[in-house]
Amino acid sequence: MDDTPSVLVLGIGNLLWADEGFGIRAAEAFHSRYADHSAVRVIDGGTQGVYLVQHIRETDFLVVFDAIDYQLPPGTIKFIQDDEVPHFLGVKKMSLHQTGFQEVLAMAEMLGDYPSRLLLIGVQPVELEDFGGSLRVEVKAQIEPALDFAEKWLARLGINLQRRSERLADGETIASIELALRAYEEGRPHEAEAFRHGDDRVLAGGRFAKPSDLQSEDDAVLAIGPGAVR
Repeated sequence: MDDTPSVLVLGIGNLLWADEGFGIRAAEAFHSRYADHSAVRVIDGGTQGVYLVQHIRETDFLVVFDAIDYQLPPGTIKFIQDDEVPHFLGVKKMSLHQTGFQEVLAMAEMLGDYPSRLLLIGVQPVELEDFGGSLRVEVKAQIEPALDFAEKWLARLGINLQRRSERLADGETIASIELALRAYEEGRPHEAEAFRHGDDRVLAGGRFAKPSDLQSEDDAVLAIGPGAVR
């Protein structure tokens, strides 16, 4: 019986908002760089949140790539391990996918199937408010260092990855072909044809303003229950 620990390499985030897509792009690059390994799964987790819980429950070693607001200089990469991972996923939430993923880890722990080792590789975003935009240069430059660190971290745990002789072509991405990095960047319409920051027709006639503190707003929404005072 094969007792090799199971590994999940997970990219989370949202490709549609510039550097929010770092986690997805890093997972795609991981899949392209390394040969298939019987113990390793690579998943584009997107913004699925709690729907990822079964994947987490089936995992011994978890590697997560994500864009994280550490309040550090833009483009800074940071490596977080084990018990510190849930804390840093919620350090300053940029979007609801981080709330959802914290819940995923909590649910897995509650159900008794929590990874024995965790690694979070996060990059401080440069730009988020660019709908349909791609990674900024500083963030894209951290993909290769992120893969290097993940490879060495897994090797210390006995999981030795083999690099492909040639990286996979764009058409062999784990994402849809239309969202592969090159196609996504080259296919973006000009700003004159597609506004980058939302459409006033659906943003309360131009009166919409984003929350000044997303963390507080999320907490307030989650606190509303059947017996809560409104």
